Formats: sequence, structure tokens, C-alpha cells
Amino acid sequence: MMLRRGFILFLPRLVGLLVVACCSMSIVYMLACTPKGDNQQLALPRVHSPTVKEGYEAVLQEREEQHRNYIVSLKKQIAQLKAELQGRAEQFKKMQSQYPDPLDVWLDQSNPEKAQANLLAFLRSQVDKAEVHSGVKLSTEYAAVPFESFTLQKVYQLETGLTRHPEEKPVRKDKRDELIEVIELGVGSLNKPEGVSNAKHRVYTASDFVEGIYRTEKNKGTLYELTFKGDTKHQFKKIVLFRPFGPVMKVKSENVDMADTLINIIVPLAKRASKFRQFMQNFREMGIQQDGRIHLTVVYFGKEQMNEVKSILENTSRSANFKNFTFIQLNEEFSRGKGLDIGARFWKGNNVVLFFCDVDIYFTAEFLNSCRLNTQPGKKVFYPVLFSQYNPSIIYGHHDSIPSLEQQLIIKKETGFWRDFGFGMTCQYRSDFINIGGFDLDIKGWGGEDVHLYRKYLHSNLIVIRTPVRGLFHLWHEKQCLDELTPEQYKMCMQSKAMNEASHGQLGMLVFKQEIETHLHRQKLSSKKT
Repeated sequence: MMLRRGFILFLPRLVGLLVVACCSMSIVYMLACTPKGDNQQLALPRVHSPTVKEGYEAVLQEREEQHRNYIVSLKKQIAQLKAELQGRAEQFKKMQSQYPDPLDVWLDQSNPEKAQANLLAFLRSQVDKAEVHSGVKLSTEYAAVPFESFTLQKVYQLETGLTRHPEEKPVRKDKRDELIEVIELGVGSLNKPEGVSNAKHRVYTASDFVEGIYRTEKNKGTLYELTFKGDTKHQFKKIVLFRPFGPVMKVKSENVDMADTLINIIVPLAKRASKFRQFMQNFREMGIQQDGRIHLTVVYFGKEQMNEVKSILENTSRSANFKNFTFIQLNEEFSRGKGLDIGARFWKGNNVVLFFCDVDIYFTAEFLNSCRLNTQPGKKVFYPVLFSQYNPSIIYGHHDSIPSLEQQLIIKKETGFWRDFGFGMTCQYRSDFINIGGFDLDIKGWGGEDVHLYRKYLHSNLIVIRTPVRGLFHLWHEKQCLDELTPEQYKMCMQSKAMNEASHGQLGMLVFKQEIETHLHRQKLSSKKT
């Protein structure tokens, strides 16, 4: 018992001694093992040492030697950098001579032969830069440029365009002429083989063409690989052609002043007062407050809800001090084409940009500038492709609440689609609209009038600018296709209705909702058992 008590009393002392010993050893280790710094000063001899002078001289001499070696090292590095820089400069000059500046190729008229040689060298360089002779390392699968295939009759395409046909006879004349030209060149090449004299050989025709593939690298050119029948069943002839893209040419440079360019927004309307209130909120913010160079023409059909619509318009006029509006009332059946036509012809001022708009459209101030920049009297009309919103109740059905309208206007495949089959929203100068003949006033109700006007412009000499724009949205609303519509109009209306609801994947989730819920329920039961 006494031994145990003594041991307990001695234990704290032992622990204390061990801690002191460990600390001492750590200090000794740090002092012994800490490396000397690179710029640690050399130890100087003591002042009262008998060798003071010799010591200082030795230190100074050592320092001087170190500095001399450092200067020699720097000089070597500078010489190496100069040599590398000179080599790079010579390499750059060589590249410039091989691949001259594109503008110089075209604009140097003083030496036509040199310009032609430079152009030929540039076109050959396009073949070398393109993925023709060897592959190129790509970062992801999204960077790959796919081929499209074709035969004498059909094109099999990933980018289906407006027709939506994965297989079709080329509708566009430029694509049709391109492929015909390529096949003819391939046949011509086979009938004039290199290194063959006047010896008799087989004569190839377009009927020997089996298939071809082609793809375009936007900054280099188009690669074509053509396959023709050979001499026997299992033999083929392969021709590879490349259409290099030439150098970029500056066509013109100009200043465009849009400060005084007025836009007359024309909106045909019948009932739909609540939608008009939402439209006027957008119009006030973007058109009046941000843009300010705008006129509004409302063409109203019938009398139902007319007073409410007029009240909304007048309230906006008073609160925003906005007087540039016109209200036209027609006591007849709604016709979008007629409303727009009357609104356009009602304008009595100078030539003005007309923006044909619907009440369920949301636009930004940036779009209004695009409307001005892409129209030119007697030369250009603008047909923007707007982004059409899906049904928010489906898109945000799994959220606690539906976001505000401004938060919904996001351009993503889950939220909407480019409405490339719609031609109703368009900008053109009034003079062009009048000269083209306006709308077909025989068309009643929904749809059709916009396509007819679009075709008129396509058949004219005006340039039609057709492009997706980021500042123009079609807001979702429930669409009703009336029985009074013609079969063609009704079909167009139903197609529009189907595309308006949700994406293919989202609609699929609704169709298979019961199956998905059953699967989740089974998963939950199985997890409880385990």
C-alpha cells in the first residue's frame, strides 16, 4: 500500500521531467537541423583578432567572385533569350510569307500575280489546317463536327432546319447546286485519272455514284468524300474533295445613327384585357422608359372589354407622360392581318419602322435596336425568330412556387424553344410594306396571313434577315383552336399548341408519370425491407 502511494506521488514528477526532456530535445533538434538561408551573411572575423585585415579582404574577394559569376550567368541568359526571340521573329516572317494577311491578298492590286500566288497559298493552307489528312484532338464529344450523308436523290441530315425532315430532297437551291457540282467534279476526276495517257479506260457517269459524306468547318471549308462503283462488285472508287473558304473580305464600314429612328409597334387585339395590362407593363419599362423612340398603335376589334383596354392605355399615358399612341376601333370579326394592315396604313407621318407585334409578346430595349439595325428601306426587312416559353406550370411544377415573369425568361432547352415556324413578329419600313402589297385581307381568324407576307418578301429583291434573337419572347398562354378555322389553319393551330406545352422529355415524364411513381414506390418498399 505504501509503495503504491509513493508511486502515485512520484508519477507527476516523472511526467514533468519527461516533458522538460522532450522540449529540450526539440530545441536542440531545431537548432541543429534548421538550414542556412541563401542570403545568410558570412561570419566576419572579430575586430580584435590578429587577422582582421586578411579576414575582411577574403570576405570581400569571395563576395566579388559571387557577383562576377552572377553577372556572367545573367549575360548568358540574355544572349539565349535574344537568340530565341530572333528565331521566333524569323519563324513569324516565314509564316506571314506563307499565309499572308487575308485583306492584303485581295486588296493588293499593284501586283496581281503576287496576289494570285498568295491567294493560292492561302487556299492550300486551308486544306492543311482542316481535318482532312489526319484527326485533331478534341476536348469533348461536343466539339466534334459531324458529317451528313447524301445520295443522288436524298440528303440525310442532323440539322433538319424548318422542314424537320431527317431525310429529304434538298429544298434549298444552294445546297442542291452544291452537291450536284461536287458529284460532277468527282465524275470528271475519275474520267481524267492522273498519270494515264490516251489509253482506253472506263467512262464514269453520275449513275456510278454510290454515296457521299460531307461536313463543314466554318473557318476552313467543306470536306466531301465521294464513293463510286468500281470495276467489280466489291471494288469502289473514292474521291476526296475540299472546298476551301477564302480569306475574309471587308465589304464596307459605316456609322449607323439610330437616334431619330422611330418604331411604330402595331398590336391587333380583341378582348384579352388582362394580357394587354401585362403587355403595357413591358411596353412602359422597355419602350417608354428605356428606349423612348417609340409609337404604339392598338387596333381593337369589337366592343367587349374595349373600355377596360382604353383605360389601361390612358392610365399608362398619364403616369408615364406618354402621348405617342393611336387607338383604332373596328366593329367587325377579329382578323390579325387586317388589323396590322389598317394600323400600318393609318400612319401619316414620315417613313417609319413598323414592328408587327402580339399582346402575348415580351421584348427588351436591345431587341428594339436590333429591329432598327436590321431594317433598311428598299433593301432589308427583319424576321426575328423569337424564343417561345413552355407552360410554366409544367416546367416549375416541382418547385414550391412559380418564379416571376422576368426570372422565367431564360433561353434554355428546358424552358422553351426557338419558334422557327412562326413569322408573325416582323420589322420593316412602312414603304416596303406598302410596296409589297400588305397583307392578304381575305384570310380570317388565326394564322396564315404572316406566312403569305413572308413569302412576298422572299419573292422580292429585298434581303430578308432571319435570325434568332435573345430579346424577344412569346409568353405561354393556353391556346384554343376554334372550330371555325379552315382545316389547314386548324392543323397549324394544333401543331403550335402541342409544341407550346413542354419539351419532348417533359411531356414524356407526364405520359409515364404513373409508371415512374410505381417504380419509386417499389424502391421505397425494398429499401425498408433491407
